[in-house]
Amino acid sequence: MDAIKPGWFSEINDLWPGVSLSLEVIKILHRERSQYQDVMVLDTRSHGRTLILDGIIQCTERDEFSYQEMIAFLPLCSHPNPKTVLIVGGGDGGVAREVAKHPLVERIVQVEIDPKVLEVSRKYLPSMGVGLDNPKVTLNVADGFQFLKQHTGEFDVIITDSSDPIGPAECLFHESYFSLMKSALKPNGIVCSQAGTAWLNLDHVTQTLQHCKSLFPVASYGVVSVPTYPTGQIGFVLGGLNPETNFKEPKKIFSHSELDEMNMRYYDDQVHRAAFILPRFIAKTLNEALVKK
Repeated sequence: MDAIKPGWFSEINDLWPGVSLSLEVIKILHRERSQYQDVMVLDTRSHGRTLILDGIIQCTERDEFSYQEMIAFLPLCSHPNPKTVLIVGGGDGGVAREVAKHPLVERIVQVEIDPKVLEVSRKYLPSMGVGLDNPKVTLNVADGFQFLKQHTGEFDVIITDSSDPIGPAECLFHESYFSLMKSALKPNGIVCSQAGTAWLNLDHVTQTLQHCKSLFPVASYGVVSVPTYPTGQIGFVLGGLNPETNFKEPKKIFSHSELDEMNMRYYDDQVHRAAFILPRFIAKTLNEALVKK
């Protein structure tokens, strides 16, 4: 018990019982209760500025790029021509920053329910918040679930960068949400949603993938390494309307010079392929679940 010290933030949540990540805090930069959730920004000793919602780490300056690049470029590079993209959530701006880098993307619509997240990200996390003000982005402060009900057949790719399935993001993990996304896609469209870690929440990952596969002819689960997320890994569920879509093989491959120009630090075509190579216990569970579905 001597290892428990003041001056540290510890992420403790029933979603991952018995497990906690701790970061040493230099200063609390911001904390308040918004209309929807507790919003906090910390300056930490090892990971820089950190956004925390309802006690759960959303992103840190040190490792946010891995998550943002992968949730953006896995679906974008699986689509032959991703001109129009919808981002649901992503209030820190990191996903918009990455999506805007793709040369084929012409229009980005973003829907974030909590204006306070947008405000603090612009102020305290400008390296991510800059994405919110990209000229390709049209930003809407609204409920993503309700927004989708009003938009049909508009988007090539829909990316859901949600917090975990508690609080305002809970509805974004239900089958009804995947049905709304499907309706909002153009022909051959693709969806990509944050889907949790299989190391601690395999049942949740399985259920989310089943929701997706029940509505899309192709669905898959890919992973990315993010050290400050529970177990150091998080995954994405992807679904496609085109039965011939192969998420494991990117349609768009960038050269090293193109990746450098876009300041890509994690993603390339080899990492894309590797994201879908899963440990045997995960692959077996997910494959069996899809067969049953």
